[in-house]
Amino acid sequence: MKLEFVKMEGCGNDYVYVDCVKEQPLIEDKSELARKISDRHFGVGGDGLIFVNRSEIADFEMEMYNADGSRGEMCGNGIRCVAKLVYDRGYVKKDKFTIESMGSIKKIEVTAKDGKAVEISVDMGTPILTPEKVPLSIEKGAEKAVNVPITAGKISAEFTAVSMGNPHAVVFMETLKGYDGSLEDMPLEAIGPDFENHVFFPKRVNTEFIEVVDRDNVNMRVWERGSGETLACGTGCCATVVAGVLTGRTNRSITVHLRGGDLKLSLNKEDGHVYMTGPAREVFTGLFDV
Repeated sequence: MKLEFVKMEGCGNDYVYVDCVKEQPLIEDKSELARKISDRHFGVGGDGLIFVNRSEIADFEMEMYNADGSRGEMCGNGIRCVAKLVYDRGYVKKDKFTIESMGSIKKIEVTAKDGKAVEISVDMGTPILTPEKVPLSIEKGAEKAVNVPITAGKISAEFTAVSMGNPHAVVFMETLKGYDGSLEDMPLEAIGPDFENHVFFPKRVNTEFIEVVDRDNVNMRVWERGSGETLACGTGCCATVVAGVLTGRTNRSITVHLRGGDLKLSLNKEDGHVYMTGPAREVFTGLFDV
């Protein structure tokens, strides 16, 4: 079977997308397909695979799989690309609509030019801070996990735990011990897996390493569970603004500078929601032999 796909990226966080809005292709094992199609040498190449479906509880559904075949709850860059796909293909005629992922519904607002989405804002909802719900295995009864000490491999640091539908550990570079180099030179391929698979995180974790430039700007590199280092992570940026506010390091509205581009984040004081704004781009389309 030849499977039609669209390669898209948001700040370099690239996924393979399958449009299932009009027709649902017969795929026996979506996890296995995700592993094969995400391979950058023998497949299309990407950080994972996303199916774009109709939804019974929202306008559309994002069904996401990481590059290792594991199911992902949420992807901030991915959901912006889904929004662009359904908008550009005319499946939605309004600039405000909703997309669900594993039952969590996000509100979307599109800024368009010549009928194409050029910037997408997403209401990512309220961050989850309760340790058991992140989930995080530390002392029970704590309301939040802020500046928690951790030793992962040869590195000691402090992290703040935030869930945006998926678990994040935000590490500010000044708390690191065992590595005294720059964020840019950090050997994330050696350090990231120790954080991802740490005993603190029963469902593994995405880890953001943050360099604070000033109260309005931070630099970020990210190690994503199931995918390794990616050029951007939308939910990781959301977790970062939350952690920045909780630890007093940043303002409520910041720009996160990633290897793949910039994202604008805001933690709203009134409703407590995190708002994410950034680009999404279609790279190419093709057929994959399943």
